[in-house]
Amino acid sequence: MLPAVVKLCCGISYPHLRSMAGLQRTAVAVIGQEITHLQRWGQIQYHMRAHAGFKYNEPKPEDIKPVPSPEDQLFYVQQGQEAMRKALSVLDDKDEWKVEITESNGDVICSKVIPGARRVFRLDAVLDGSVDELYDILFVRVEEMHQWNPSIQHIKVLKHVGLETIVTHEVSAETAGNLIGQRDFLSVRHSCKQKSSVYLGGATIQLESFPPQAGFVRAEDGPTCIIIQALDEDTRKSHFTWLLNMDVKGWLPKSIVNQALPRAQLDFTRHLRRRLTASATLG
Repeated sequence: MLPAVVKLCCGISYPHLRSMAGLQRTAVAVIGQEITHLQRWGQIQYHMRAHAGFKYNEPKPEDIKPVPSPEDQLFYVQQGQEAMRKALSVLDDKDEWKVEITESNGDVICSKVIPGARRVFRLDAVLDGSVDELYDILFVRVEEMHQWNPSIQHIKVLKHVGLETIVTHEVSAETAGNLIGQRDFLSVRHSCKQKSSVYLGGATIQLESFPPQAGFVRAEDGPTCIIIQALDEDTRKSHFTWLLNMDVKGWLPKSIVNQALPRAQLDFTRHLRRRLTASATLG
């Protein structure tokens, strides 16, 4: 995150990246089909009921925020799906990725410049957590992220749109050594499960009812996504692929931003590993 807010996607080696390419193309196709099939509100209701059995810590009824109108529901779902489709397309394009950081634990960060001259960053790691556990931490319990990630001051879910789409407001923490400074984000986040994988996509969204907050620079992120894929040999571990695509706004030189963002990805992953370790200890 700037060290604060990295959002909320490829394998540790290039052979693994090639093996994931087909999966990513399949996900892009599936999401494109979803957008076509969910044009009518009645179909969205059916889609939500079909996924209501997702087994990991569904939100309690008292936690569900008042839902928008059917027209707004469709808008938020489509925005989240389109963000995920675009992000997966960036990951699926294997050209011109450049290795930025290789860690001793196997984590790799690569980058490339996309249209618009923005540099995006792709983190590849293996985590000691199941797909369901990571989905729970990163999506279902997203409001608890500040409890384990000191780079986050708070994340608030403003709208629940069924079980798969949320609108969030996030504020990064004011931390020592953070050259970028505090930012706030208003985002739509969408989730999609395919067999033994989960896809989490998102992008900035504009709401007249929630303008930029006084004292903060409102940054923009997305399209961005995370892919969580179970390891074939050990389903208690997951491939974690994260595309970070962020415009921090303000007047910071690109050179500073392009150094800070990949380091922030590593910080986030380190904190996430500690969270997973704590869960395993308590379990």
